[in-house]
Amino acid sequence: MESRVLDSRLVSGGTVTWRRRECDACKRRFTTYERVELSLPTVVKRDGQRAPFNREKLLASLKIACNKRPVSVDTLEREADILERELSEAGEREVSSMEIGERVMARLKQLDEVAYVRFASVYKSFRDIDEFMREMTSLVRARPEDGEASP
Repeated sequence: MESRVLDSRLVSGGTVTWRRRECDACKRRFTTYERVELSLPTVVKRDGQRAPFNREKLLASLKIACNKRPVSVDTLEREADILERELSEAGEREVSSMEIGERVMARLKQLDEVAYVRFASVYKSFRDIDEFMREMTSLVRARPEDGEASP
């Protein structure tokens, strides 16, 4: 329970404090991460159930969508941080899971189109290939005229 701080640094853009500590009793060293606890809204799911916002669930969804894509874990952490901060700063007591999903899709669309399509296919629950193709067509039409993918 008693430890002393050996080293301390700000990480993740200054939103997390990394500390290297040493236990006073056994002299083992360990690392802690301190994050400011934000006042986050309750998530209202599609079926009406309410649950606390779960950053780890959001991050897991982003990782699945970006699996085997050229998107670093640091980038996904940053995107989760941004979304979490936006939700906290909005000051709402509740937010729908649909709004969170829309925000995630908008971020993924800018980040990686393949990851966006993966996430959208699960989030939008496409009933058939026609719905999927409509989404793909919309994505292709939204691309810049020179035929290159947006950054």
